[in-house]
Amino acid sequence: MSKYAPLKDFLVAQDVDRVPMSFAEIEKVLNLPLPASKQYPAWWSNNPSNNPMTREWLEAGFETESVNVGSGKLVFRRVRKAPISTPPNGSAAAPKEARPDRHPGFGFMKGLITIEAGFDVTKPFDDEPWDRGYLGGEAQARGGKRTVRK
Repeated sequence: MSKYAPLKDFLVAQDVDRVPMSFAEIEKVLNLPLPASKQYPAWWSNNPSNNPMTREWLEAGFETESVNVGSGKLVFRRVRKAPISTPPNGSAAAPKEARPDRHPGFGFMKGLITIEAGFDVTKPFDDEPWDRGYLGGEAQARGGKRTVRK
């Protein structure tokens, strides 16, 4: 059992979807001080391999949001009703449950594509006007044959 398990138990017992807490309140629930790394926003990320305490709030069905390390406050937001179980060996966090209204492959490329600032994703890739060429305007006038312009 993790020393951060009381946080999981506390969050599972909540009947609201948002639980605002101060760092001092978390320490009171845990009955121990938070580590010095609490001062870094990355420590509060929802990455399951981040730290042992992260796994506890994720397994309880919550994620952190509105983290303000300056004021020592954050909000735990419920993302799942039922907590997920810890694997028998306790080494890795269980994967997030898929939303039933989405295909399991949804989001598999998240973070792999970057769109350059200022790039217009709505602009056609070729300079040829859309009312001719590929859409058939000129091709129909030539009897259905398409020619390549240089």
